[in-house]
Amino acid sequence: MVADPLFDLTGRIALVLGASRGIGEATAQLLAAHGAHVWVTSRKGEACERVAAAVRDSGGQATVSACHAGEPEQINALFAKIRAAHGRLDILVNNAATNPYFGPIVDADMDAFQKTMDVNVRGYMLASMHAAKMMLAHGSGSIVNVSSVAGVTPAANRGVYSITKAAIISMTKAFAKECAPRGVRVNALLPGAVETRFAAATLASAETRAKALEHVPMNRIAAPEEIAASILYLASDAASYTTGACLNADGGYLLV
Repeated sequence: MVADPLFDLTGRIALVLGASRGIGEATAQLLAAHGAHVWVTSRKGEACERVAAAVRDSGGQATVSACHAGEPEQINALFAKIRAAHGRLDILVNNAATNPYFGPIVDADMDAFQKTMDVNVRGYMLASMHAAKMMLAHGSGSIVNVSSVAGVTPAANRGVYSITKAAIISMTKAFAKECAPRGVRVNALLPGAVETRFAAATLASAETRAKALEHVPMNRIAAPEEIAASILYLASDAASYTTGACLNADGGYLLV
């Protein structure tokens, strides 16, 4: 039983894209622990099954459906399944992301650019459109878009990724403005450095980790569970008067 009713998600249907590991996995587990029936999705169904099994072992509810966020047909099919199973969606967490190119923006490969846009922007857009329509029909719901501090301050050698994360911030505000009058909230979370496989390339060595920490006043890297806690807040009734917000979860990175 959830102690604080503001964070009680009992009976709500939540979809977490990019839930097979890292922030998405921690988020799926936390939303389920607070009562939500969580749809666990990513490209790799086997990895999602592992996450869902952990949720069920802890007494939660989880459904697995593999979905590549860069493939519109798969996103369409996923939402058709959710609609058929539940007739509604209460929470969407857009967390799937890719970053196939690391290097100077002037040398960016256009195929890599397109792949990054397809997953990080088009995928978020299409999922948000489907979710918002379902939520608007019921007069309530929360969409949380996982952006990045790179959407505010572009990261060196990750210019293409940074562009997509900035687009997500603008997308969040656009959806929030249009959906707010009908009870649907849309917010963005801006994580800084997090201990995930996705961030491993920039945190792998002692030298790169020390360099990253130079810009973090809290002088440490976040755990995925800390980011998930911020997502829980935005998804829950605790944030009932919050929409169009960009919540920094960055240890003070954007203060520097």
